Amino acid sequence: MLSIDNYTPEYVAKCRSRVAEQVSAYQALLAAARKRTSDGSQLDSAIAAFEPHFLNNMVLALDNLFVHRARGLERKDGNPLNEVRLLCESIMNHDGAMCADDTIKIDPAKSVLKYRVGDRINLNVADFILLSSCFFAEIEEKYL
Repeated sequence: MLSIDNYTPEYVAKCRSRVAEQVSAYQALLAAARKRTSDGSQLDSAIAAFEPHFLNNMVLALDNLFVHRARGLERKDGNPLNEVRLLCESIMNHDGAMCADDTIKIDPAKSVLKYRVGDRINLNVADFILLSSCFFAEIEEKYL
C-alpha cells in the first residue's frame, strides 16, 4: 500500500472513538471486578500483572490504525508519532525494552512517556490515555 499523507477528519474521529471505547471498556471491567471481589489484594495483583500487557498491545493497535502514514510528514524530531513508532519497535522486536533508533531524535526529557533506552515498557491507563491523546493531536496537525 502506498503511504498516506492525508486522513479524513471522520476517519481520525472514528479511530479516536474506537481507542477511547476500548480504554473505557477496560476501566469498566476493572470497576465491576473491584465491586464483586472480597479479596482486593488478589485482584490488584492480577490487574497489575495484566494491565501493562494490555496497554502495550493497545499502543500496537493505535499505531496500526495509521500504519501507512507518510514518514516525510511525520518527520523524525521526537514527536508523539515517532514515540509510538519507537515504542512499537521496542515492544515487538526488543522484548519490551525501549530501543534507540538512529533516524529518530527522541529526547526522553521531552517525550510523552519519558522512557530512556533500556527501560521496560509497562504502560498504565493514565500513560496510554496521555500518549494516545498526544498521538491523535499530532495526527490531526500533520495529516488532516
